[in-house]
Amino acid sequence: MRQDIIESASYLKERIKGNPEIAIVLGTGLGELAEKVEIITEIPYETIPHFPVSQVQGHKGTLIHGRLNGVELIIMNGRCHYYEGHTQKHITFPIPVLKQIGVKKLILSNAAGGANPSFKIGDVMLIRDHINLMGSNPLLGPNDDAVGVRFPSMNNAYSAEMLKLAAEIAQKNDIHLQSGVYLAMEGPYFGSAAECRMYYIMGCDAIGMSTVPETIAAVHCGLEVFALSVITDLAIVGEQDSVSHEEVLGAAAKAGPKVAKLIYEMLPQL
Repeated sequence: MRQDIIESASYLKERIKGNPEIAIVLGTGLGELAEKVEIITEIPYETIPHFPVSQVQGHKGTLIHGRLNGVELIIMNGRCHYYEGHTQKHITFPIPVLKQIGVKKLILSNAAGGANPSFKIGDVMLIRDHINLMGSNPLLGPNDDAVGVRFPSMNNAYSAEMLKLAAEIAQKNDIHLQSGVYLAMEGPYFGSAAECRMYYIMGCDAIGMSTVPETIAAVHCGLEVFALSVITDLAIVGEQDSVSHEEVLGAAAKAGPKVAKLIYEMLPQL
């Protein structure tokens, strides 16, 4: 695994002429932020050695090196998911590669179902903690001490400083934010009424199929993590009879400007 990371990082270092210390992973339907970037280099995932490639609609699958609001950064425009049949170690492979090329802070985004009865479609939720119900994690197997410690703590996995900054910027820009616990299930299906009720009783506010593996991998290799969810459907019993991927894409696209504005304003202060 270490040799694969080195090969992938070397490939990127040859093509990225700069020193980006911030990386953003864009989730389903949230590509609007990428459209605002002053692109220096754009690299398709399939050309990067050992990189996972997603086949899911709404995930473009390119790594962008550019500038946004005067800040040099990397944007991963789309991600690979566990439910596509990969191991979690494979889908999180880009995270230690980003660390290897100099990234220090990671911003994650996703589309999620709102389990909290106070949530509405189009809300943006800051993730302050998570529950992993995916049945696996990216740290299984031998540990590479050069990447991270054997038993990293997931307590306070999400940066308190970045959460505070996001809340302050949202208030100044009149962006309504929710805050809560994100639960990751393996998918690829939207949960049953009984499952969603159970998840909420367990303490989650939003339900999705990503982000947690990336957070675990990022904490393992020492990156500072900030994450948010766009509430694209309601996983609340009696509130929504059914949901489709197309509806999720549409809701994410409508909420995209709020996410773009929030991250855009945060960047210079990171």
